[in-house]
Order: sequence, then C-alpha cells, then structure tokens
Amino acid sequence: MNFNLTQIPERTSKPRGHGLTMVMDKGLSVEEAKNFLSAAAPHVDIVKLGFGTSFVTPNLRTKIELYQAANIPVYFGGTLFEAFLIRNQFEEYVKVVKDYGISMMEVSDGSITIPHAEKCGYIEKLTKHGIVLSEVGSKDAEHIIPPYKWIELMRAELEAGATYVIAEAREGGNVGIYRGSGEVREGLVQEILTQIPAEKIIWEAPQKDQQLYFLELVGCNANLGNLAPHEVIPLEAMRVGLRGDTFHLFLDKE
Repeated sequence: MNFNLTQIPERTSKPRGHGLTMVMDKGLSVEEAKNFLSAAAPHVDIVKLGFGTSFVTPNLRTKIELYQAANIPVYFGGTLFEAFLIRNQFEEYVKVVKDYGISMMEVSDGSITIPHAEKCGYIEKLTKHGIVLSEVGSKDAEHIIPPYKWIELMRAELEAGATYVIAEAREGGNVGIYRGSGEVREGLVQEILTQIPAEKIIWEAPQKDQQLYFLELVGCNANLGNLAPHEVIPLEAMRVGLRGDTFHLFLDKE
C-alpha cells in the first residue's frame, strides 16, 4: 500500500485461494485493457470474458495474452461453453480453450437445460485441462431454486472437481441469489453458507450494496465476481474499510 494505516484488515495475497476479485470484461479494447491493468492489476485475480463476447471481440488473442502476461487468469464466460454444447461442439470448445492457452474454464447451465449428472461429467472432463469454475443458478428470473437444491448442486459440482462454484446473478445482479430489485436473498445465502465453505463460493456481486452485504457477512476476503473494471479500486478500498460504507467495520471496538 502507499502509506501506513493501523487497523486495516489483513487481505490474502496473490495468488489468492480466497478473497478473489473476478472482473467481467464485456469487450474492452486492447488499449482499454492495458489502462485497466495499469490501475487495478494488483487487485484483480480473475478476468472473465463475459458471456459470448469473445466470439466477436477483435484482437482477442492479443488481449488474452495481455492478461496472462500480468499473471491474471482469463477465461471464456459460461454462456460460450453452453453455446458450444448446444451445438454438439464440446470437443471443439476444448480445442479452442487450448489454442488460446486458457487454463480456466466455466461450466454453466444458466441458458440451457443440462441434466445435472451430465453437467458434473463435463466438470470432471474439463478438470483434465485446467481449473474449472461451475456456475449454479438460472438466468431466468422466474426460475426460483430452493435453498436445499442450491446446496445439493454446489456440493455435487465441487465433488465433481470444480475449484469454485459461482452463485449466479447475471451481469446486472438481479436474478439467482438476488431478487429482481437487486436485493440479496439473505435467507438463501445464509443457508448455503451453513453447508458450503465461503472460500469455495464466488458471489456474483456487480452492485455496491451487494458487495457490501458479503463483506459484512463473510469479511474482507469474500470472493466477489462480475465486477466492472472501473469498480475494482473502489471495491478494494471498501474491502479494507476505506470507504464510507465499511469505514467502521474493521476498527477496534472499545
């Protein structure tokens, strides 16, 4: 850090096992990615090339190599995995991942229906090629999954080999673990945490109030995902109690 302050909570150091910040790149140019890294690289743990943007992004290889040169794992969004899968192109997906030197993959079923045993089978297959993140939850706001089912799905996907499970919220933070208003489904989250270790869950939390909720609940090293690039520095300040929302959170209580 740039100067000394006491009573700053201890953040995990990179490469982190938890306390992750996952950023969603929805189509930054190479120059924008360079600028983003110049400002935020020390605080970014993973970059997701959102949904299917990597299919239409110019200079894709150059940008991926830029992130990799900064020692930041980058991966294709789960929607792209589903797009390959629904076209019966799973093996081609694996070839694309290898061709781009990607060592992290997301298995999701937010847009298509995959029998859960089959989904776990894909997780198991992909662990032979790198780190697997599996996303739990539907992108359909009308599809409400009860808490016991979230727990059952997350547990099975971790047992199948996923390193982390991602709690679905979409880029807007208005489905899955959130209500349409963006409000956290607190009972759901807290029930999940009775059975699944917080260190193994990446909570998609694009909105500031959502980030604050998890920092207050889990602590400064909560795993948070779907951050916009320009929100990384504000989030890191909030993680360590240097934003109004968390100013008193980590101070010694007398």
